[in-house]
Amino acid sequence: MPGVTKMQRLLFRLVLITFVFLDSVDNVNAGITSRYTGNEWPAVDIPLDHEVFAVPEGHNAPQQVHITQGNYDGNAVIISWVTFGEPGFSEVQYGTSDKNYEFTAEGKMTNYTFYEYSSGYIHHVLLDDLKFDTKYYYKIGDGDSAREFWFQTPPMIGPDVPYKFGIIGDLGQTYNSLSTLEHYMESGAQSVLFLGDLSYADRYQYNDVGTRWDSWGRFVERSTAYQPWIWCAGNHEIEYMPYMNEVVPFKSFLYRYPTPHLASMSSSPMWYAIRRASAHIIVLSNYSPFVKYTPQYLWLNEELENVDRENTPWLIVLMHVPMYSSNEEHFMEGESMRAVFEEWFVNHKVDVIFAGHVHAYERSYRISNIRYDVSSGERYPVPDESAPIYITVGDGGNSEGLAGRFRYPQPNYSAFREASYGHSTLEIMNRTHAFYHWNRNDEGKKVPTDSFVLHNQYWPSNVQESKVRKHNLSVLGRIASE
Repeated sequence: MPGVTKMQRLLFRLVLITFVFLDSVDNVNAGITSRYTGNEWPAVDIPLDHEVFAVPEGHNAPQQVHITQGNYDGNAVIISWVTFGEPGFSEVQYGTSDKNYEFTAEGKMTNYTFYEYSSGYIHHVLLDDLKFDTKYYYKIGDGDSAREFWFQTPPMIGPDVPYKFGIIGDLGQTYNSLSTLEHYMESGAQSVLFLGDLSYADRYQYNDVGTRWDSWGRFVERSTAYQPWIWCAGNHEIEYMPYMNEVVPFKSFLYRYPTPHLASMSSSPMWYAIRRASAHIIVLSNYSPFVKYTPQYLWLNEELENVDRENTPWLIVLMHVPMYSSNEEHFMEGESMRAVFEEWFVNHKVDVIFAGHVHAYERSYRISNIRYDVSSGERYPVPDESAPIYITVGDGGNSEGLAGRFRYPQPNYSAFREASYGHSTLEIMNRTHAFYHWNRNDEGKKVPTDSFVLHNQYWPSNVQESKVRKHNLSVLGRIASE
């Protein structure tokens, strides 16, 4: 290198080596434990006479309206609502023009009792054979009490179809819950991946359990009536209450919130799969049997084999209990499911696993612990480029409050953690990249706090980066040989 001093050459080599190293190694930053503490509202449920729980006007008016995906690929929805006083009709009028309802679908009506509480009449109607990427208007109820809403179907399945999901867990019905819901509704996301623990009605007793399911249904209707929420059940949906002679698990949840489990050949509404835009989403149940030879185990094994990463490159798993968490609250409760399924998730290159349960936020690096067993192997998680990123979003705003006691020192696998209320969004851009954001509720304001670019595990997102690295290494080799 004519005209260049020996010191300049050494400095150039040092800078180039540093660039190659940083450009080639992921997770070079140490984990962060946020010190943020905000003056949040008290962790108490909003009073029942608050306007967010208002009953719609009119005789027997439909209330608690919510929709979810109705089939495997997204061109169907299940519309659900409740009427009190009399059954009414389980009928939906719908069409692609406002107030021009050219189609009618009929469904079924059901109800249940819980202690001495009697539910209203719960209606579920399937709308199928819908057009993709189309806005539909729908009408439910009769006469002056009828109510009208709309929803947008997702685009047709495809590898480069953009789509934006919201991620919410452990919501409840407090003022913090309201802040989370309002902030989410400003995000522009098109559907919610819900991570379990809906109403927290089980924190009440006797007839108040059913009453708080009704209030929660009216509370979230401002979102759930207009876009699908993909349901995952949590421990607060179990409602095993022998002192009230209520011993059937998930009774209220299963009557009220259907899932399209049959479309993915699942034998239970507690675990199922859907495809939406460019994502394949698998919902698991921590509180149903999942060890070897159980129905959930056998179903998941087959479903993972059925994933078509050529058409749905993004593989996302939802569960309630996190498999990795460094919080003292619920510490290692997900270990049993991790021991059973983690190797499958690594082998199938799952992109991200979302969980709730712990009332805080935490994001991991790509790590695994599949080398360890009871007799040998590495005891601690290690970096693994084939592993999912684990994200806990159990911070919706429930009445139990935040889980503020993280374990120290912060484990190497933990990238960022904070005990605050909030929600996340995942915006898929194409087959290789997605943008992830976690947004804190900061005293009523929405504050973007943690974000990163998620690289797809199946499609190589770093083709150009690999070419740059090879070029830099080649230059470095030539310099070193001089």
